[in-house]
Amino acid sequence: MSARAKSDETMSLHREAVRTARSVVVKIGTTALTTPTGEFDSGRLHHLVDAIEARMKAGSDVVIVSSGAIAAGIEPLGLTRRPTDLATKQAAASVGQVALVNSWSAAFARYQRTVGQVLLTAHDISMRVQHTNAQRTLDRLRALHAIAIVNENDTVATNEIRFGDNDRLSALVAHLVGADALILLSDVDGLYDSDPRKVDARFISEVAGPDDLTGVSAGRGSHLGTGGMESKLSAALLASDAGVPVLLAAAADAATALDDASVGTVFAPRAERMSARRFWVRYAAESAGALTLDDGAVDAVVRRRRSLLPAGITAVTGRFSGGDVVELRSHDATMVARGVVAYDAAELSTMLGRSTSDLPAEMRRPVVHADDLVAV
Repeated sequence: MSARAKSDETMSLHREAVRTARSVVVKIGTTALTTPTGEFDSGRLHHLVDAIEARMKAGSDVVIVSSGAIAAGIEPLGLTRRPTDLATKQAAASVGQVALVNSWSAAFARYQRTVGQVLLTAHDISMRVQHTNAQRTLDRLRALHAIAIVNENDTVATNEIRFGDNDRLSALVAHLVGADALILLSDVDGLYDSDPRKVDARFISEVAGPDDLTGVSAGRGSHLGTGGMESKLSAALLASDAGVPVLLAAAADAATALDDASVGTVFAPRAERMSARRFWVRYAAESAGALTLDDGAVDAVVRRRRSLLPAGITAVTGRFSGGDVVELRSHDATMVARGVVAYDAAELSTMLGRSTSDLPAEMRRPVVHADDLVAV
């Protein structure tokens, strides 16, 4: 078998993994739920529910991450376009969330299914306790056979604590619930190397690794949503790096995407799924500070996967406590890893450059243990 044939067979296996996934997160973009003029379209939502119901009848468990709250609040509030100021966005989301979840509820009621709304902020995912609570809520909803409709809590989120878009949120949720696949549905039918409206844009059906993205230029999104191909690509890479296969397809092709996964672009997952804790450290947790390392320490933690000791640290930045997540940086400020620090900033500042044997017994544990460290 040729190398190309082997590659095609491998990628077809990833489409098969999406097709047969027992647990699936489906992300619905704002443009998939609105008309070209920006009005919320319940007919489109019903079409998506039909496709999702068929997948569930085939035996899959589905969690939905739905955008569209702000767009759904535009018309009821008498607005003529998507608001740009934070307060009006939050007001539109407050009204729109009600309309959005009611629409999902009414659509699934045709199949005698119950939905539950789960609103999250970046803070909920970044803090370990809230992260675990969100996981339990989603797991319990599924155990009770209710369909979770997840959205970012735009009514209270600010620019500082936003996920930025629901694409990233869907990737985080996919790992949070231990999903077997993530399906991103929007107004584009897959990944292109440039704007698909250009005649010379090349469609990319499979992404096996970084080499397949050479020369790809991703755009930022529409006036109605906060995503765009840039955020979808970022989310797909985040999920696939965590070990979750991803399918990016058009909402118009939802039935096919959810049936045999033969449309769109498939992203191959890493061979080994990342543990929940390591995923949280790398992607979900907010950084509380930074440690600057010498070259020897960088080599130890990145290449040899060793614990970080005080002798290799040259500087401490930020105010943090033991148990917080910090960035580990090289001398030129490049982030090379993230990890859970064992000491607070003030205590650690007294330990810089010192050999473990020169420290009191209570300070001889690693600054960041190898089990709590993830190279980036």
